[in-house]
Amino acid sequence: MKKKLLSTLLCLAMAGTMLTGCGSSASSPAAQEGGTEAADNGSAQTEEAASAASDEEAEIYMFISSPEYADAINELIDAYKEVAPNVTINYETTQNDYPTMLKAKLNSGEVPDIFSSTSGKEIDVYKEWSFDLSGQPLEETIDPAVAEMMKSTEEGSGLYGIAIKGNFFGMLYNKEILEECGVTPPTTMSELEAACEKISAAGYKPFSTGFAEWWVFKHVWQHYLDAAAANAGITPAELVAKFEKGEAKVADYPELYDNFFRLIDLAVKCGDDKPLETALANEEAAIANGEAAMILGQGAWVEADILAINPDIQIGFSGYPVSDDATQCQVIAGSDQALRIAKDSEQLQATLDFVNWWYTSDYGKAWFNDVAGVIPPVVSEGESEFEVINQGNAHVAENGAAALSIGYSTDSWHQTFGELMQAYIAGTADKDATCAAIEAQWQAIEGTN
Repeated sequence: MKKKLLSTLLCLAMAGTMLTGCGSSASSPAAQEGGTEAADNGSAQTEEAASAASDEEAEIYMFISSPEYADAINELIDAYKEVAPNVTINYETTQNDYPTMLKAKLNSGEVPDIFSSTSGKEIDVYKEWSFDLSGQPLEETIDPAVAEMMKSTEEGSGLYGIAIKGNFFGMLYNKEILEECGVTPPTTMSELEAACEKISAAGYKPFSTGFAEWWVFKHVWQHYLDAAAANAGITPAELVAKFEKGEAKVADYPELYDNFFRLIDLAVKCGDDKPLETALANEEAAIANGEAAMILGQGAWVEADILAINPDIQIGFSGYPVSDDATQCQVIAGSDQALRIAKDSEQLQATLDFVNWWYTSDYGKAWFNDVAGVIPPVVSEGESEFEVINQGNAHVAENGAAALSIGYSTDSWHQTFGELMQAYIAGTADKDATCAAIEAQWQAIEGTN
């Protein structure tokens, strides 16, 4: 399937978003860098321009989450070194404690030249540290639907982030295990429970969960939140707003109170022996080695790692069974992570040279598909060799895509939510106490944002 379809598909996923695009900022890059001359310089950030700028020494500090892309980013950095040999990019990545570590750096004044955050609502959280990329060459190549999730919600504001990827979210499974067990990919909650019985009876573990990672929970929860909103006749953004204002209860929505917790309970019962000690790498190994039939909380970003373990695995990808309505078993498409450029960076021009090269050069545009194995956040016609991307495209074409509702909340909230769910799994809080804490913390954290 051609990637030129992705703009349409991602637009479908963004339909109804509350994060509408705004016009260019009055504080444009041209204004910030000295008027027309700087604007002209910014528009010429090709490989040749970057090479010409390489005569000057520069050291860029890049601190981002998503360690699953470490190898691909190191390849990108190596490729840029050939273009700009005098530019050094010091790359650091982490996952679990990233929001806390980033805030500590920002509060201490040690702002990385490139840092990351969740897209959507969190764009505004870090806006005061971020450079407005409106008018930069990369703006011409970024997929318009992706760009919408990178813009500030404040009227008159511009583009404060770029995406390392487009994405698909859903359930990954080992096709061979399901076929051996006589199971078709489940599309309803009842089918999922029946599938787990067959898989267990055949001697396989139905799930590996990654519940040691707080962010796994937000990836799963959003599917159930989308279904809850749809069945209530409102948008996911409107439902999130109700929780933020204290106007909603988890128990008011059976898709959340019953079905989401039903899935979590099933995954704990039919999953890892120590679910709270199982992280991303454990999930990838379990499905690749034929130990687990399905993994939770992941998406297109894990396929390369899984193939590195088992190049012969047959990967399947679908939405989550969120109810007993099979049409609600949808994948989610969109761009959930934003890379930010520090507006007060001492290496601002060198950093802009790098990201513009990344998004506009032939190598940079091909990198997303050929090296990182992700959905390109740039307009592209390249074909993908990755099954999750191809199957995700097919799912969206056939059944539409659910909203990327994690973008309606910040990672401060998502991390707290994940920790509350970990406490539930540990048995230190029952379902009602967990739901009450979710409601209270949602209002306390997001109601002020």
